[in-house]
Amino acid sequence: MRRRLLVVLLLFSATAVTAFALPLLSSTAAERTQRLVISRTSDLDRFAALATGDRAALIAEISAYTAVYDEPVLVVDGQRRVVARSGDLDPADPALATALDAALRNQPAAPAPTVRPWSTDPVVFARPVGTGTGVAGVVVLRASTQRAAADVAVGWAWVLAGALAAALACALLAQVVARWLLRPLADLEGGVRAVASGQRRAHVAVGSGPRELRALSESFNRMSDAVAEAADQQRRLIADTSHQLRNPLAALRLRMDTLSARVGPDDTCGAAVAEVERLESLLDGLLALATADSTATEVAAGGREPALADLGAVVSDRADFWAAEADVPTGLAVLVRCPESDLAQVLDVLLDNAIKHGGGGRVTMGADRAAGTAWVEVADEGPGLPPDGLALATTRFWRGGTDSGGTGLGLAIADRLATARGGSLDLTPARPHGLRVRLTLPLEPPL
Repeated sequence: MRRRLLVVLLLFSATAVTAFALPLLSSTAAERTQRLVISRTSDLDRFAALATGDRAALIAEISAYTAVYDEPVLVVDGQRRVVARSGDLDPADPALATALDAALRNQPAAPAPTVRPWSTDPVVFARPVGTGTGVAGVVVLRASTQRAAADVAVGWAWVLAGALAAALACALLAQVVARWLLRPLADLEGGVRAVASGQRRAHVAVGSGPRELRALSESFNRMSDAVAEAADQQRRLIADTSHQLRNPLAALRLRMDTLSARVGPDDTCGAAVAEVERLESLLDGLLALATADSTATEVAAGGREPALADLGAVVSDRADFWAAEADVPTGLAVLVRCPESDLAQVLDVLLDNAIKHGGGGRVTMGADRAAGTAWVEVADEGPGLPPDGLALATTRFWRGGTDSGGTGLGLAIADRLATARGGSLDLTPARPHGLRVRLTLPLEPPL
């Protein structure tokens, strides 16, 4: 948009400067040509007046004129006989024939061509001697255009210099106007991108640009605050609700345990205890999800740099805890940009799902130094997921139609924690059957 606006402004400026410069160039050349014509016409009138008197005075005058101005003069009578001459003019010259014929018939002289800086051809002026029908002769003068052309060149140089200065001023003004108009739009674009990436309370400057754009910037800041406040309220609602329900659930759990001890084994009481446990697990998941959302927002807003974790050490530790088979290269330090607690939480989710639904899991890891990433894969040999289930597995409360007692929040939390640290969580089918989940995280940047 900046380029298009500058093109329009610069084209308009160039058109305006050209529209002013061309008439000035034309008027400069016309004015100098008119001065030349007036000067030479005055000289011809003086010579014509002398031609009716003393011939010796006429010859002396035109000789002195030619010596000073280096412009030849010729005086002929009505029969084209030479009366006086200075220079190399010849009445038989075809170049003088038209001017001589017109002057002898007392016709108006043709207008002199406009002198340009590149003009080199001389101009022939002719003046009849006498008046009316009594033309007694003709005075012819061949004027040089070199001095006039030089004067026109100087005048044009000043005009072109002024036009260039005006064009540069217009270009500078166009740059200033374009920046004044587009800088608020660029700030708004950056603010929109910041909000889209999850940055909280992204604000833009409101002190520059037209009044309409300043008002739009103020509206954007209010909108950004409103969006951040709504997200904060939503997270607080989930966290507060989950936290406030813990005490009633704890009391209900105690009463159910007491009731179970009194009534003994009972299917109804056991089912009620299982539902209480399931509700507690759901609340824990909601709290973890709220924490993951808050972490993602802080990272997107440019908060503190995340702590580094030794990927191999965390994988070995969690694999030992879940009694899972792990393939961890020895002697290889792989530091990823993710806190150990978040990495352990994600691996716990993946291993828990692999054990519950796949009968066990195998963990492998590796690093791609060229891409700046490291990865961990957890594969199982269970039934796996259908293609539509692979796309929905990381959505909240999705359980794939199974009755495993889960809350449907585990993979959603793991995916949110991974993306918050600049990584990803990808689910693909395992061969011949099962599910493979790959966690990708950025490596520690080299110093």
